[in-house]
Amino acid sequence: MSRVRLHTLDSRPDGDEWIVGRLATGRFVALPEVGKQALDLLGQGLSTAEVEERLRETTGDDIDVPDFVEALVDLGFVAEVDGREVASPPPPKPTLARIRPRHVRWVLSPALPVLIALLITTTLLTRPPVPFSYRTLLWSPHGSAVIALGAGFGWTLLLLHECAHLVTARATGVPGRMRLGTRLQFLVMQTDISGIELAPRRHRLTAYLAGIATNLTVASLAALAAGATHGTPRRILAAVALLALLPLPFQLMVFMRTDLYFVLQDLTRCRDLYGDGVAYTKYAARRALRRTTAPDPSLELPAHERRAVRVYSVVLVVGTTLCLAFLATVTLPADITLFARAVAHLGPGHSAAVRLDATAVVVALGGVHVLWARTWWRDHRGRRSS
Repeated sequence: MSRVRLHTLDSRPDGDEWIVGRLATGRFVALPEVGKQALDLLGQGLSTAEVEERLRETTGDDIDVPDFVEALVDLGFVAEVDGREVASPPPPKPTLARIRPRHVRWVLSPALPVLIALLITTTLLTRPPVPFSYRTLLWSPHGSAVIALGAGFGWTLLLLHECAHLVTARATGVPGRMRLGTRLQFLVMQTDISGIELAPRRHRLTAYLAGIATNLTVASLAALAAGATHGTPRRILAAVALLALLPLPFQLMVFMRTDLYFVLQDLTRCRDLYGDGVAYTKYAARRALRRTTAPDPSLELPAHERRAVRVYSVVLVVGTTLCLAFLATVTLPADITLFARAVAHLGPGHSAAVRLDATAVVVALGGVHVLWARTWWRDHRGRRSS
């Protein structure tokens, strides 16, 4: 190969390296200074031989530019080689594609987090009637009404939470895609904002924290409104405020790559805290069992990343163990018992009302588990085929 034409790439400095990537695909890579120089020279239309000569003059080293270009092709960064188009899969279609960065640029304003902080402070100072008690959620004597509000508002808030991530990332130029995913035994809605790594740190942190800010904003508004009303509306608004706060403790489970995980990864300046943590955990386990002579993979990381990865690996092991233990001792036995009772009530000798209730349990409980299994299989099949 002689000359290449690159796709539109974005970059930002990161310590002694450069983060370079393509926003349309969410693929990015960390390059040393000489790699960034080679990329810039290729982007200027120089041939691989000319780039090698330029780098030899400036660095004194012989750089294998053809191999570097092959790596760029594998990343999907190269559009043409010697005038011939490079075949590559089209970029994934973004969610809510009609929303353009210019439409939502306002979410990156520094004034927005200040306003949210003022709203939360006002809510705390006024002390609206939203006690942290299960009785707040039982706002009606009719169980169906309580369940309907919990399910309807829960899914609505979940979509708002993920849309906050999507919209904030879109404001930086990152397409973003929303879909169902799994985190251990949990079925979750997740937003892929790969490419946000190319944005400035303030914008990255804003995108990571946008969902939590949305929950706190909704909870504050509902709590303030509850304090200004009476009767059933007051009870409903109090329940809405508490429902908005209930998902927030989940964000502390950083071993499952929650929103706060990405904040932690960014603040510790780690490239892949979870992936490196898993690799170190596997190494430590094999070493403890004396089943490996391979070197410690964390030794290849910079010192600050190595320390963070080793600490995170402890959190990863403890958190995962506790979650799976809770699944085995509480969640699964409860689900199996509830499902078995419902199936038994579908048989003869039970009233129509009992059968209808049992059918609802079988459909709802079975549907959630089937959806989790299908989502898990889709994600893991995709990893094996990639």
